[in-house]
Amino acid sequence: MFRKMTWQNLLSLVLIISFSFPAFAGEPTEVIRKTTDKIIAIVKDPALQGPEKKSERDKLIRAAAEEIFDKEEMSRRTLARHWRKRTPAEKNEFMELFEDLLEKTYIDRVEGYSGEKVLYEGERVEGKYALVKVSIMTKQETKISVLYRLKKKETGWLVYDLSIEGVSLINNYRTQFNSIIMKSSFNGLLKKLKEKVGKK
Repeated sequence: MFRKMTWQNLLSLVLIISFSFPAFAGEPTEVIRKTTDKIIAIVKDPALQGPEKKSERDKLIRAAAEEIFDKEEMSRRTLARHWRKRTPAEKNEFMELFEDLLEKTYIDRVEGYSGEKVLYEGERVEGKYALVKVSIMTKQETKISVLYRLKKKETGWLVYDLSIEGVSLINNYRTQFNSIIMKSSFNGLLKKLKEKVGKK
């Protein structure tokens, strides 16, 4: 369950874009950059360093990240056809657990930023949807392609999926969650998620 793949570094990749200067910076790109700057400021704040500050630091990072990710849209797309069958209470429970899973999986990686270089390669907006293309150059001079998918909501542009080297976060989890539901049940999926994030 929850296989380790290239996109597991996604949150750190979201963050490091604040250290680059985009050639093209439309509104969706600016939304990502501004939130990223806020998170990086938290990570680098001297007053928040050290293991004794980890809980406070993580709480601030989570709050900032919530500004850029569309929890409901990501959850709906991840469950796909199973979403429609769920009650409002079940949807809310899944959204909270899915958010906890992403945070538990990636938040420690945020603090592992080591100065990767990033280039913005373009942005395409079609109505209420947008794509932001980014290339990340690692210390080993390896180029990693990242594609952010955003949707315009009343509150502004929000990220609902990322693809790293062609691997979609949402598609990957959709496949895993669908397999669990089909072999067990939706409650079986909730149980596995609770085990994964340490909730009873």
